[in-house]
Amino acid sequence: MSLVLDVRNLRLAVKTDEGRAQILDRVELALPRGRILGLVGESGCGKSTLVRAVLGILPKNTAIESGEILFEGEDLLRLSERELARRVRGSRIGFIPQDPYLALNPVFKIGAQLLPVMRWHAPAPADGPRSGAALLRAHRSRLVEILRRVQIPEPEAVLERYPHQFSGGQRQRLMIAGALACSPRLIIADEPTTALDVTTQLQILKLLKSLATEFDVSMLFVTHDFGVVAQLCDEITVMYAGQTVESGPTATVLGSPQHPYTEALLACHPDRARELAGIPGAVPSPLDPPPGCRFWPRCPHAIEYCRRRPARFSEGRRGQLVNCRLADPLPDAAA
Repeated sequence: MSLVLDVRNLRLAVKTDEGRAQILDRVELALPRGRILGLVGESGCGKSTLVRAVLGILPKNTAIESGEILFEGEDLLRLSERELARRVRGSRIGFIPQDPYLALNPVFKIGAQLLPVMRWHAPAPADGPRSGAALLRAHRSRLVEILRRVQIPEPEAVLERYPHQFSGGQRQRLMIAGALACSPRLIIADEPTTALDVTTQLQILKLLKSLATEFDVSMLFVTHDFGVVAQLCDEITVMYAGQTVESGPTATVLGSPQHPYTEALLACHPDRARELAGIPGAVPSPLDPPPGCRFWPRCPHAIEYCRRRPARFSEGRRGQLVNCRLADPLPDAAA
């Protein structure tokens, strides 16, 4: 199966006033074409930084130390900011932000915010106008149709309204429409249901799943909620302290987790926990990560080997990739 997004051995550090922070370390991520991949982990594990690396919007004090970010076979790390802005970001890769209340400018009408994006990034119709008022009408017609697909009432009138005239769920539908408007091959959704109530969350998740199929678009869905992953995602990648610790088909990872961190996260979920549960300790600071496996200070299975040597990827019992000595077949893994 071909990959629309393939992140390989990505290492990224940030210079701070307190020293060098290793934000991402040996990150691996593979998103098959036409699939939805859930990126899961606690706050501070590097999920949003990975998204920013894919979009090419990292701070200037960031250093890419190694790795590749292959999007449809092209390494995004080798592209200039100009190339990313013109050929990739907003056109081939769409983005749905976490907070729909902050994403839209309250002083401009919806049409004045979404149509200029289409002007710069949407592909010109194959058999239609390529410039001028006729192209604007074509873009407007397509945007209205997408607004109808995301179930916004009276889509023709929406473009003349202001953001404050919409509820939170409707604003998120507007952001979904904006992400789809330029016919992207990949959509990155950064916890897009966090600011919504539970009922609206479910509606948005169902909508995203159906639209991904209808528009033939792959999706990277960032979340901390395994319940969301179970409902929406085909694949899952679990991150901890800037590293990938487990990845594979969602049913496999959720049904038979092989990494202790994945097991601990699942045990904390309200559907599985009989009482309030948590993981002892905290995610380590990227300024001073522990030697060896980064999870060993919180891991009930840690041994001296874990403290001394970084884990390496191995194939778990059911085929998922696991970054843990428990899945390492080499004899010295138990030393």
